[in-house]
Order: sequence, then structure tokens, then C-alpha cells
Amino acid sequence: MTQDIKFITQTKSLIDNLKAVCANYGLGNDGNEFKIITQVFLYKFMNDKFRFEAKKHNKQLNKTENFQEALEAMSEDEYKFLMKRIGPDVPKLYPKEMISYLYNNQNQPDFGKLFDDTLRSISINNTDIFSVKSASGAKDKMFDELSQFISDASQRDAFCRALINKLFEFSFEHMFGEKYDFFATIFEYLIKDYNSDSGGKYAEYYTPHAVARIMAAIMVPKPVKGVTCYDPSAGSGTLLMNLAHAIGEENCSIYSEDISQKSASMLRLNLVLNNLSHSIPHIIKTNTIADPQYLNKKFDYIVSNPPFKLDFSDFRNDLEKDAFKERFFAGIPKIPANKKESMAIYLLFIQHIMYSLSKTGKAAVVVPTGFITAQSGIEKKIREQLLERGWLRGVVSMPSNIFASTGTNVSVLFMDRQADNEHIVFVDASKLGQPVKDNNKERTVLTTEEERRIIAAMNEKKPEDDFAVVVTREAVRSKNYSFAAGQYFDVRIEYTDITAEKFADKMNYYQQNLEQYFKESAVLEKEILKQLKSLKYE
Repeated sequence: MTQDIKFITQTKSLIDNLKAVCANYGLGNDGNEFKIITQVFLYKFMNDKFRFEAKKHNKQLNKTENFQEALEAMSEDEYKFLMKRIGPDVPKLYPKEMISYLYNNQNQPDFGKLFDDTLRSISINNTDIFSVKSASGAKDKMFDELSQFISDASQRDAFCRALINKLFEFSFEHMFGEKYDFFATIFEYLIKDYNSDSGGKYAEYYTPHAVARIMAAIMVPKPVKGVTCYDPSAGSGTLLMNLAHAIGEENCSIYSEDISQKSASMLRLNLVLNNLSHSIPHIIKTNTIADPQYLNKKFDYIVSNPPFKLDFSDFRNDLEKDAFKERFFAGIPKIPANKKESMAIYLLFIQHIMYSLSKTGKAAVVVPTGFITAQSGIEKKIREQLLERGWLRGVVSMPSNIFASTGTNVSVLFMDRQADNEHIVFVDASKLGQPVKDNNKERTVLTTEEERRIIAAMNEKKPEDDFAVVVTREAVRSKNYSFAAGQYFDVRIEYTDITAEKFADKMNYYQQNLEQYFKESAVLEKEILKQLKSLKYE
């Protein structure tokens, strides 16, 4: 067993053990289980990250057999010096906030209160780096009072002891010294019961990794540095994480907005696990369309899988104001009489993304495939502007059921403010992939080779029969601004060699059939005339 597989197995075992503790205390599949598992996991990660950095910057702590004892023995000045050496991006924990301290003191009365107080203290001391802001500027608390999720007060101490015992059994420290790239896998496993593309509790926050990888590889074909990345409907951050991996975590800053608190919490954890903690202060919980916090900032890279159907009737009329007119240049969708019908809010997100691009900005947006061929309305106005502004790089139409939680066929729209307008690429990947069953739902899975084929077609501008086409801006104008690859494929007639005898047989067969059809038609015509003559006015 290689080291990385060993670490993955151990970490998954920790997650399973934490879920087992919740189940044993009546919280299995409870609405609060998500908070407990993700917050305890975050505490564990912060604890071990602090231990790793402290040992790296203090020889005495690195050599000692009892880290907790040595940490508690440090003077206040020694501790402050250690914090300065560690730097601002690393979690700050005091000796009595360590898991080992709680483990050593788990038999104290009111242990549940000690556990909650510890997490509250960590949250306060790490607000600047690890807290998520709301539109009002208020920062969230990183941890809830987890013991309070146990309704039976007599069981709270035991519940918290069980959690601490599971956390104490395993350490992440040995992982931080290596360049293992498996925390994306760990994050997906961690939230698999709460956030899956197969229709789980929080499926709206999840984009399939295949789609995310394809988007990132097409957007970042060559190295870049010092860039900003943004997602106005970030969810758990799958698109942003794949984009950051393609760029290099040290070469980019992440910005995001999303209306969901659960989404913001998951994204924070995803950033922590992917070495992007420096971007946590840029996570904003807000309504991106009605109350955007980054309206005056332009971004180098934007990715988004916006909601296709979401009721925005409460603030729709406010968007008509002059202050929003420049952003929503193509118009604001009307609210249908039946609100269960499509709200078309994704059209607002596309326009917001176009408004937010820097002068050299690039974007990739998941859209309903119907958007790329709509003959009128806001959809067509947006497509016209993308083409006429010279921002259209191309479109990839994905296989059906690539998102198992929705039956909507999707495409990925690629924008680039420095696009090559003579080589626009349209890819029809709708026939790719293999159907698989996932929780009684059918979804389509792309192979690695199929992902590469899509990426190569876009990045190499490589036409391929019935798969990819490279067209000019003028050609798109001539097709009424259609972004569908199929409308640009050459129409080919297949010819088959045939002998004179077979040709005569076929013609004789067709002639006989036609003669029979003509006879039947004549009978029907006479019957129709007969019936018409029998009609009388009364």
C-alpha cells in the first residue's frame, strides 16, 4: 500500500468513525449531523496543522516526546514569538485548545461545556483568517455549540468525549510534509452523504468533477501567475478548486459569493483542505444578483454553475433600476404566472459574469443547452453581444445526465475577452460517456480519454467530423447566432455501390408500393366526396 493510499484510507476511517459517533447518539441522518461532522473535521485539521507548523519552527517542540506538555511549559513571550514565526495564514491555537489537552481532561465534570468553550475560543482567535463574511460585513462563527445538538443533557459529556477520542487516534501531521494531492478526494468523501450530484441533501452545491476538470483545463492551457478567480454561485467550490489546481494554489486568489450559509461553510473547509486558506476572507455570503459585494472588482478567471431555476420574484422589480441597467444589458427575465415554471435566473448570472470580467478575463459557465439555440429573447441578445464584442471562445455541449440530479441537458459556454474570432470552437460531446446507475438514478460518466478529447478539440482548435467544428464570427452571424455545433457540421450523403439488377428490383418494389397507395388514395377521395354531398343544412 503506497503512502498516499494509506493516508486516504486512514482519513476516510476517521470520517466513518465520527459518523458512527453521531449515529450512536441518535444523530445519524439528522439535519445537524452535517454541521457536527464538518466542524469537528475542521477542528482536527486546524489542530494538526498548528502542531506541524509549531514543530517546524521550534526545535524543542519538534524533539519532545510530549508535545502537549512542552507547549504548556512555554512562557507567554515564547508562545508569542512562536506565533510570529508560524505566520498569519496558519491556525492559532493555545495550549488548552489542543485536542491532546481535551483528551487529557475528558473526565472533568461538564466536559461538554469545556469542549464547546474550546471551539468558541478557537473561532474568536482565528476570525480574521477563517471566518466567512456576510453582505453586512458580519463574520460567522466557525463552530456551533456542538454538545447542544444532543437533546438529552445527561448524554452531552459522553458525546463530546466520544468525538475527542476519535480525533485523538489519528493525525494529519505526516501528510503536511509531503506534496500529496488527495484532499479533494477526502473532501468529496467527507460530504458525500450531504452533497452529491446524485440528488443528495445539498446537491445544488455540487458540479461533477469531470465537468470541472474540463472547464479548468480549457481555461488554463498554459501557466499563469498572480491572478484572481471568482465564482458568483460557488456552492462547495468544486469549480474553483479545479481552477486553482490548474493554475497553482500559490498563483491565484479565490473570490466567491453564494446565498447559502451551508455552501459557505463547505467552501471554507474545501479551501482549508486545498491549501487556499489565504482566500477564506474573500468568501461572501450574499445574494449575488440583488446585493453583489464585488461589483467594483474585475476578475481574471470566472467559473460558474449558476442555478437554472430559482424564484427571484421578491427582488426582480428592483433590478429594473438604473443602477443595474449596465450590468443587465440584455434585460431581466419576467416572472411567469406559475412560479413553478423556469425562473431563468441563470440569464442574470451570465450577464453578471460578463460585467465582472477583467480586460483580459476568461470565463466558463454551465448553461442549459436550450440557451445556445434560442431564437429570440434575452438568450439571443446575450449570444449576439458575446459574438459582437469578440468574447466568444466556444461551447461544449455535454452528454445528457452528466448531472444526475437534473434532467436538463447542459452545455459549457467559454468566454475570453481576447478570443480568436476567426477560430471559434463548437464541440458536440453529447454522444460521449457511459451510462451508470447511481443511487437508482442514471447518470453519464466520461472516461479520461473522452475528457482529453474534449479539451484537445477546444485548446488545439481541432475540427473533427460530427464532433468539433471551428468557425468564424461571420459564420455564426449567418446561422442566426446559433452556438450549437451540429448546425455547422457538413451534410454528407452516403453512397453505396449497387448492381443494375438490384437497382431494377428496388425500383420495381417502390413502383408497386406507390401504385397501391395511389389506388387506396382514389378510394378515399371518392368516399370523402360522397360524405360531403350527403351533408345538409338544417
